[in-house]
Parts: sequence; structure tokens; C-alpha cells
Amino acid sequence: MATTRPTISTHILDTDRGLPAVGVHVTLYRLDIGQAPMRMTQALTDADGRVRDLLERPLTPGEYRLEFDVAHEDGPSFFTKIAIDLRVEDAGRSYHVPLLLAPYSMTTYRGS
Repeated sequence: MATTRPTISTHILDTDRGLPAVGVHVTLYRLDIGQAPMRMTQALTDADGRVRDLLERPLTPGEYRLEFDVAHEDGPSFFTKIAIDLRVEDAGRSYHVPLLLAPYSMTTYRGS
């Protein structure tokens, strides 16, 4: 039985349009190494609004930041960037961080 390595992933839904948020720039930072946040990876959400794997290396315990560049190119946007800081304590499991985005609100949670 093949096992998959743990990762950090995300899924963004545009609740105003009722569609996945396609092409959103997502950056993963490590916060607990050095004096400033260290950029680890960056990716664009796919046609389903997902980035399935933001790690290019094994997951280790520590503090991370997911930064979403959510400024709309087709018009003004109240939110331009959203940063979500999280603590990984168990490096043996994956961490999924969905983002529900609306014009003047957003919600996130630890997904499964």
C-alpha cells in the first residue's frame, strides 16, 4: 500500500460568483526560521480553485503563513492580500486550509 507524504494544501471558493477562484497566486512562507518570513513556494490555483501541494520538501513542525493575492484584475477589490498563519505540530498528517472569499468577507478553517 503506497503512502503519500503530508503536505499543506488550499482550496479557494469565490462565494459571490459560486465558483472556484481560478488563478489566485498563493505563497507559502516559513515563519519560525530567521528574522523574516522565508518564502518556500508559490503557485496559482487550478481550474478547481486548488493548490494540492504547496511543499516541495518534507513537512516539518513549525509556523507557516499562507498568503493569498486576491486582488481582482477585472475591477476594484476590498481585500488585496489575505495572510493566514498556522502552526504545524504533527508532521505526519496533511494540512488543508480552505478559503471562502466574498467581496467584503472571508472565512477559513482547518479542512480535512
